Amino acid sequence: MLVLMEIWESIRDFVGTGGQVLYVVAIALFLMWVLMIERYWFLLAEFPRLTKDIVAKWDARQDTTSWYAHRIREAWISEASEKLDQRMLLIKTLVAICPLIGLLGTVTGMIAVFETMATQGTGNARLMASGISMATIPTMAGMVAALSGVFFSSRLEARARMVKAKLVDSMPHH
Repeated sequence: MLVLMEIWESIRDFVGTGGQVLYVVAIALFLMWVLMIERYWFLLAEFPRLTKDIVAKWDARQDTTSWYAHRIREAWISEASEKLDQRMLLIKTLVAICPLIGLLGTVTGMIAVFETMATQGTGNARLMASGISMATIPTMAGMVAALSGVFFSSRLEARARMVKAKLVDSMPHH
């Protein structure tokens, strides 16, 4: 319990140093990771069952060579592909938004620096340093969030392409 309180204190100090924009970065990061974990779960647990069902339906068909059979095959592959691609655009959007949210924090931090300079003058280096740190920390947090999202979302996309190709290969059209 003491460890959790210390972690919470350090997070609160970090947010205090970086400004309120860090909460928005954290929300975007949390949502992005929830969506990516859900997609990984779908790829590992749900899609293999869906693939097995589609292949079983295809193998059970008498006619696999006619034009009509090919359209049915394409429709089943398209439906499976659509299920694979669900939420991927939202994940990519969240990855792209994280650095922009960080830049918003930079702008608000620099506004704080300029307000300090306007009211206190340029002689108060301590207040200016706190504003500059408030400007740089959200940018760093947004970039770190985006980097983690870029790596894992690209891995997720590659895996989705691979399982889709396996599905197509497992439904031969003669």
